Amino acid sequence: MGVSEYIKQLQGFEEYGFSWQELIKNCDAPLSTLRKELLRLSAQNDIFNLRNGYYLILPPRYQAFGKLPIQLYIQKLFTDLDKPYYVGLYSASAIHGASHQRIQQDYVITVSPAIRDIKKGSTNIRFFSAEHWPNLNILQHKSDAGIFNVSSPALTAVDLIHHHTKLGGINRMLSNLDELSREITPEDLADLLTWYPYQRTLQRFGFLMEQLAEDTSISDRIFERLAQGRFYHTVLSAQNEKNHIITKNRWNVDVNLKLENDL
Repeated sequence: MGVSEYIKQLQGFEEYGFSWQELIKNCDAPLSTLRKELLRLSAQNDIFNLRNGYYLILPPRYQAFGKLPIQLYIQKLFTDLDKPYYVGLYSASAIHGASHQRIQQDYVITVSPAIRDIKKGSTNIRFFSAEHWPNLNILQHKSDAGIFNVSSPALTAVDLIHHHTKLGGINRMLSNLDELSREITPEDLADLLTWYPYQRTLQRFGFLMEQLAEDTSISDRIFERLAQGRFYHTVLSAQNEKNHIITKNRWNVDVNLKLENDL
């Protein structure tokens, strides 16, 4: 079986990615022939070399864009990498309906060692490493290629806040947090609060939910969890630590920037 035949076989199973090792295992042609076929198909825009000998299949409906939706290949890619993952941050926010901003990049959370970001043509993926892997709050969504992992609305919200200095700051994500607050269920929040380890992020999360959410059920539940221990002083934005605006609130959070939500 040649490369073209193998690709057709994969598409028959709604699979959109394959590795070089997978190709060698399933095609009986000489390695030089396989390489020539890959170069030819790449030149025709039928496939795309994503990283380190891992290829994406571009069906005609996606060739004009030069990229695939990440949900069509992320599960198989990380199965090949043998690493846990979930689609997170702004990508997960869009999946949950908080699509106020147009997402120019895809965002994936995994474990160390870190994976290099991918920026090739129209494909732009940022990888973040999680020091504490979630036992809960990772959902499985369905795509045309099968299931893929995505952070729940609650985990998406705290991940955005935790990484705000790398993502354009608190104000950039306020509209996303506002919309995510409507998707967070009591069960989702309760699960998060059983394991989430970053107290300062939870303080910021509670403060922002108190400002943004339509009712206080989310912020009150976060406060109950935090009140079981000691509150540490923190600032709302770690980007503006020198710009202190001391504000008394139950979260012990200094509000050191003016919140600007454009929704």
